[in-house]
Amino acid sequence: MDGKADLHVHTIFSDGALSPTEIITRAKNAGLNIISITDHDSIGGLDEAIAVGRDSGLEVIPGIELSASLDGREVHILGYFVNHFNQELVDSLAGFQDERMNRAKRIVGKLNKMNIPIHIDSVMEHVTGDSVGRPHIASALVTEGHATTYQQAFMKYIGDGRPAYERKWNYSPEETIRLINKAGGLSFLAHPGRSMNEDLLFRLIKAGLDGIEVIHPSHPPEIVYYYRGIVNEYCLLESGGSDFHGGEKGDDETLGKFAIPALTVEIMRRRLISN
Repeated sequence: MDGKADLHVHTIFSDGALSPTEIITRAKNAGLNIISITDHDSIGGLDEAIAVGRDSGLEVIPGIELSASLDGREVHILGYFVNHFNQELVDSLAGFQDERMNRAKRIVGKLNKMNIPIHIDSVMEHVTGDSVGRPHIASALVTEGHATTYQQAFMKYIGDGRPAYERKWNYSPEETIRLINKAGGLSFLAHPGRSMNEDLLFRLIKAGLDGIEVIHPSHPPEIVYYYRGIVNEYCLLESGGSDFHGGEKGDDETLGKFAIPALTVEIMRRRLISN
């Protein structure tokens, strides 16, 4: 139960910049003992990460980050200790990947109508894993000279509310939590920040949410204090991590800096056993 954990890490199998093997090396160098690979809608990097982690003396908890639609807004729900061979999970993720591709094509279509001659094939050149998403479109926009930076691509074209934005189809929170639980995992609300309406938060708790990501780079001390209070009041679990992507997101130094005690992971295991 000694050591520290980072339970929010992305790889090239979604919108991260590093392979699972590279992540393990970086995590070891950052002094971490436990990590969770939580790629968006993808379990593609888990087998490699778990095997390399085992050989390196680093525990890798199989995880995932799923999107859910809640009253017109998107919330992210983390799943930990999921059985990534669960057939219902595998089938659902295949459907999510199809929708991600359809959404990317719709965004490209909007960009074309704005006289930006980008093609879906050039977007796919930036995809190395299972999931295509807006980060890959942003990278293609920069590569082809339609934006000067990754951040500008979002701010000018594809970010929320921007001209080429397209909403993604998602499960409801209840369906998402059920999917994680059916795969044997624990469900956590990811980085709720300041904008999470209390009514919506309590709807998630009522739906069976297991915990809240309290520690996150976007959470200042007062937000950590607030959500820790919610966790204690409703007998929920606490998690935390760096939300590490590397690469264009400018978080290259965050891995290991937003860690939680390994004891917190042990408490999660005990909840799994009691369930």
